[in-house]
Amino acid sequence: MTTGAIVFGSSGFIGSHLLQRLKADGVTPLVGVDRRPPRQRLNGVTYIQADVRDLSGLEIDGGIDTIFNLAAVHVTPGHPDPEYYDTNIAGATQITAFARRRGITKIVFTSSISVYGPGEETKSEASPPAPESAYGWSKWLAEGIHRSWMQEDAARRLIIARPAVIFGPGEGGNFTRLAKLMKKGFFVYPGRKDTIKACFYVDDLLEAIFYARSLDEQYILFNGCYPDRYTLEQIVETMKGGQFGGVKTFLLPRFVVTAAAKLLRPFSVLGLGIHPDRVMKLVRSTDIVPGWLQQRDFAPTGKLPTAFARWQKASDGRFD
Repeated sequence: MTTGAIVFGSSGFIGSHLLQRLKADGVTPLVGVDRRPPRQRLNGVTYIQADVRDLSGLEIDGGIDTIFNLAAVHVTPGHPDPEYYDTNIAGATQITAFARRRGITKIVFTSSISVYGPGEETKSEASPPAPESAYGWSKWLAEGIHRSWMQEDAARRLIIARPAVIFGPGEGGNFTRLAKLMKKGFFVYPGRKDTIKACFYVDDLLEAIFYARSLDEQYILFNGCYPDRYTLEQIVETMKGGQFGGVKTFLLPRFVVTAAAKLLRPFSVLGLGIHPDRVMKLVRSTDIVPGWLQQRDFAPTGKLPTAFARWQKASDGRFD
């Protein structure tokens, strides 16, 4: 019985944590594939630099049981639209083709809640996809490529996770920026305090993925987030109460945020890294619930305080 695994996108934030988890679980052989070198090299892991857009020459020795596909162009906005389709769709096509060649029957694919599109209404896995961004569309189309691969053979298994905002050591995104501001003693709410931001600590996402893997089901689709529907104010106050007491908070009027987005639109065309869509994301909710995890009683509430405490411990208080 083979137990080995390949992680495509192994040098990314989630991929790095996944490799550590698989190694701790004794998975062997264990292979990490990425265009970039690893953040840190783990003993016992074979690292291969390759581009998922062309895996025709990829050769891997040893028995492989599972593919984890985390490879993606994902920062949005931040890339020309064709880059999302080029990497995310071509990657899905190449990875499923590699699985066919090697006879690998299990794939775990990380999609995104971006497939639901923006909006203030609550969304679950039963909500119809309505992506608006190139990233969201590329992820939705990549899901279809993976589902087509699964449907070719009843022996194949597919798990699709749609992560919300994932935070933890090495994230470097919105939650890291939040912590850095709070370290300075202040935080400015961008336009509103009641924006709902679906989120998940990286280790909790991995727990959900490994729980899904433990079940004898051909196809599983789940949203990777907490069930609590945390508002931005609740997130800030939780971190303030547990890690950054005494932080001062201020509210920037919403009209200032929307006006800034309009003013910045000409600069986005110039490629200066300033994009109005990024500004508007600050005032839009991502109201996502983990319906599948809730149905399986695998979505306990109230975990945000312990998640921040775990992040603080794992990063020695740096929140980086």
